[in-house]
Amino acid sequence: MDRPAPLRPASTPHPPLTAYYPGEADREAFVRRIFDDTAPDYDRVERALAFGTGPWYRRQALLRAGLAPGMRVLDVGTGTGLVAREVVAIVGDATRVIGVDPSAGMLRAASVPTGVELRVGGAEALPAEDAGFDFVSMGFALRHVPDLAPAFAEFRRVLRPGGRLCLLEITRPQGRTATLALKAYLRGVVPVLARLVGRTRDMPALMRYYWDTIEACVPPARVLELLRESGFERVDRHVELGVFSEYRAMRPGTPP
Repeated sequence: MDRPAPLRPASTPHPPLTAYYPGEADREAFVRRIFDDTAPDYDRVERALAFGTGPWYRRQALLRAGLAPGMRVLDVGTGTGLVAREVVAIVGDATRVIGVDPSAGMLRAASVPTGVELRVGGAEALPAEDAGFDFVSMGFALRHVPDLAPAFAEFRRVLRPGGRLCLLEITRPQGRTATLALKAYLRGVVPVLARLVGRTRDMPALMRYYWDTIEACVPPARVLELLRESGFERVDRHVELGVFSEYRAMRPGTPP
């Protein structure tokens, strides 16, 4: 007798995308593999697709979320260090920044200031101490987390009382026309550019996967709800250009 498939957690960021992997149990291995394989190309393709504006936007978003000099920061899903580099520029001391990512390949390709510590690990089980950080950041990796609820619980655990959280993500715009335009760009134009600029075979597939995760992702209201359920306060969402969402929250309490 066939066993029923295990129920998908109510807090997964999106249903299984079976065009890329068979089911929920295979998602994590697929994501790790494709990021491992495309890591050498990642920064080159990102610069081409963002027209060089990525660093400026990340820095402004971090400042809006309250990042300040001297803070100790955990950058989750750090990848090649795109957010971590801007964190260091604001904090002023690379030794106060730790980057965590499940992809060893991305960490090997990371370009971060000397002093930043890189650790292999996922959002649901962070290799970091309790209440050790003033700020937790994540740049455009929320859609790749297997389960949001335990990840948010981990973010709260590692933050000090009064510590701040900033999650950057691309979300579907309001309106059918804007959504179709973004889809045409990310799923049509971007994979072609990735093939021209990149050198790894899987980079166009990763760019197509990007759009599919954006399209399938739970709505922002659900992300905000899960953050509140995880014990965060001052939960809000700031939006730039209709698609760049900045989820912001604070661990309750007064900083020591």
